[in-house]
This record gives sequence, structure tokens and C-alpha cells, in this order.
Amino acid sequence: MIENVDDKPAPKNEHSAMNAITIDCVIFGFDQGSLEVLLVQHGEGISKGKWGLPGGWIYKKESTDAAAHRLLHELTSLEDIYLEQLKAFGDPDRFPLRRVITIGYYALVKREDYNIKAGFTASDAKWYKISEIPDLIYDHNEILDYSIKHLRSKVRQTPIGFNLLPEKFTLLQLMHLYGEILGIEMDKPNFRRKILHMKLLVALDEKQQDVSHRAAQLYKFDPEIYTKLTEKGFNFEF
Repeated sequence: MIENVDDKPAPKNEHSAMNAITIDCVIFGFDQGSLEVLLVQHGEGISKGKWGLPGGWIYKKESTDAAAHRLLHELTSLEDIYLEQLKAFGDPDRFPLRRVITIGYYALVKREDYNIKAGFTASDAKWYKISEIPDLIYDHNEILDYSIKHLRSKVRQTPIGFNLLPEKFTLLQLMHLYGEILGIEMDKPNFRRKILHMKLLVALDEKQQDVSHRAAQLYKFDPEIYTKLTEKGFNFEF
């Protein structure tokens, strides 16, 4: 169930929430060769009918990270989602009715692993290609732009992009993913050489199924090498 709650007061119940601090999350997915972000359409309040990032309140007895993980779990029902804090967005005029500071996060999810449903104050939820993002409420376009820049920097240093791919994938799918995130045209032989040199991939004795073109070999990432490269980092230049 998706909710966006800037329009309404914090709940007054056993889960008492901060009334001037929220979480807004940029949820990235990858589908059919395109990097996408999940947006919600408000069903009520001053932003009714407009699109924005999913978010929610922070309970008084939880940390911001715990609140972000809770909101993502409520949204996807999944555990162990890649989630990282961006920064606080606190322009005095970012919300027209009162002073509200939001903590921005971004998440990387495998789209095929869950089914998104709108609920509460959200009337609709939809995946948008990065190139087709509409005008969003408040400063959500700014939060999205900041998260994309952060993601572009991050994927050059750690292999987090694998969090967007299915368990088994082709080199072409991986190349398209990096090209979409970085916003550049990839050179296929150069990408193949560099990614295989990192020893991050495990070649499987399997090929694509049910494709109209020549079936390509499938790969998966090596979790041990993934952990090492995540901890020590690398410089992935193309």
C-alpha cells in the first residue's frame, strides 16, 4: 500500500509521529532496458491529482533509517532492499502550509519481486521512465535529480547496480543498465572486457529462453567478490 502524507497531520495514536519531519524515497527499478522511478498520485489534499515521491511519517521512537526501512517494507513487503540516505531537504518554502523537513532516501529494487498497490491518500502508483518524469509536487523533482546524480557517482565506485537486475542476466542487460544510469552510450566490446576483468560475474551454463533473437549466455554476480568490491570500492570508468 502506497501513501504520501505531506498533506495531512501526523497520526495521533500509539505510533506517535514527528509532525514536521518526513521521509521521501526515490525508488528505482529497471525494466525492458529502461531505468524507472516509482511515483504516486495524491488522491486528496492540496496536491490532489499531482504526482510525487512515496513517503511517510517518522515515528518518535524510531530512527530515520528504521522509518525508511519500515516504509519500504510496507510498500513492497520485501526485506533486505538496498536503501541509502541522501540528505535532508529543508528549504523553508518547500511545503506551502507549514515548515516540513524531509529526509531523502533512494532504494534499488527488482521490479519482478513485488506488486505495487496504491492506498490511503494515494489514488494511483506508476513506474515512470527517467526521461518521462512529470512536474512533481513540492521539491520532489529536486530530490529526484539529486538522487540520480548520487546514483551515477555510486555505481562507478561500488557494484550496487546488481540490485536492479534479476538473478540471472545477460551482459547486454547489464550494459544497458549502466548506460541508463550514467546517461551515456556504452561501447559493447570495451564494457564486456572491463566487466569480465573484474571477476565479478559467474558465467552460467544457461542461455536466454523464449527470445526471437540468438539466445545470449546468462550470468549471475559472485556474492563474495561483490562484498569485497562493495567494501573496498573500485573505479569503474568507461
